[in-house]
Amino acid sequence: VQLQASGGGLVQPGGSLRLSCAASGTIDNIDVMGWYRQAPGKERKLVARVSSGGVPDYAAPVKGRFTISRDDARNTVTLQMNSLKPEDTAVYYCNAHIRRERWYGWEDYWGQGTLVTVSS
Repeated sequence: VQLQASGGGLVQPGGSLRLSCAASGTIDNIDVMGWYRQAPGKERKLVARVSSGGVPDYAAPVKGRFTISRDDARNTVTLQMNSLKPEDTAVYYCNAHIRRERWYGWEDYWGQGTLVTVSS
């Protein structure tokens, strides 16, 4: 199983970016999908996650600005980021809780990370 993230880049404060992440490989089921971020010199933290039922959960700093969604037919999770601030600058990682086969246990998988830089 692999998670492939895309969509990072440089944006000015107040701008928008859209991150996407696709899971591929042998997948029986996907539970929670989400995005984390890690700023330079800081620990990785949850940004947003969405349950298998489509219920989102956001970290306080991004509430009202970011929107997470998932497409179970395509095994993708998307993070729409609006009103970006310099403090949103970080490497963003997608994450998914996946069961490869029905007789396997659930495992956490991570994407490779995509850099988001918010600067004028």
